[in-house]
Amino acid sequence: MALVELEGVSKSFGSVTAIDDVSLTVAEGEALGIVGPNGAGKTTLLNVICGNLQPDRGRVVFAGRDLTRAGRHEHCRAGIARTFQIPRPFAGLTAYENVLVGATYGRGGSDHQLQSVCVDALRRARLLDKANAPAGTLTLLERKRLELARALATGPRVLLLDEVAGGLTEPEVLELVETVKELRAEGVAIVWIEHIVHALLSVVDRLVALAAGRKLIEGDPQTVMQSPELQDVYLGSEL
Repeated sequence: MALVELEGVSKSFGSVTAIDDVSLTVAEGEALGIVGPNGAGKTTLLNVICGNLQPDRGRVVFAGRDLTRAGRHEHCRAGIARTFQIPRPFAGLTAYENVLVGATYGRGGSDHQLQSVCVDALRRARLLDKANAPAGTLTLLERKRLELARALATGPRVLLLDEVAGGLTEPEVLELVETVKELRAEGVAIVWIEHIVHALLSVVDRLVALAAGRKLIEGDPQTVMQSPELQDVYLGSEL
């Protein structure tokens, strides 16, 4: 049974259709990449999966449970966590305190349990040495790691990454890719939107390409990236 199932999902904003009849699955422990030009509907798709948005049509099923009309907190408690392209931590709180907020509201538990969860999330995100640093003093890479740690503190079975490598230097991208690989090796399923294609291809098992809100092509990452359909979307048919 698939862990995540989208069945004919559509979402519009006024007269603009952001997602148009998209179906896809993510298996337990799988890493799925999503590519496409700006405006293709990629971030909207993540927002539907995590419950930030409800689809106009179609179903969102997670581990056999229909979450289509469930609130975002129900998605989170079920095991779906999301990072954002632009990290916005609570700048005046420490890294640990930021993660504690995520654990408290996204997972719950006793004080002792939450402390253990937060330390483990920081360790897995390779940010434990910055646990007591104010979030406002962190570098961009460290803030990206804090995004990961906050998401991990909720205990996700699937982690949705929205351009987590964006804005980083090449060495920083490689560092972050190693962290994502480690999380994937632990059994966390990954759904990753990323414009830094080599980072994406080093992690994912399968690619889905979107264009104008519709699924254009799906399959082996190299095959999808070399497909005429995707090249046409990025470069134009005359090229």
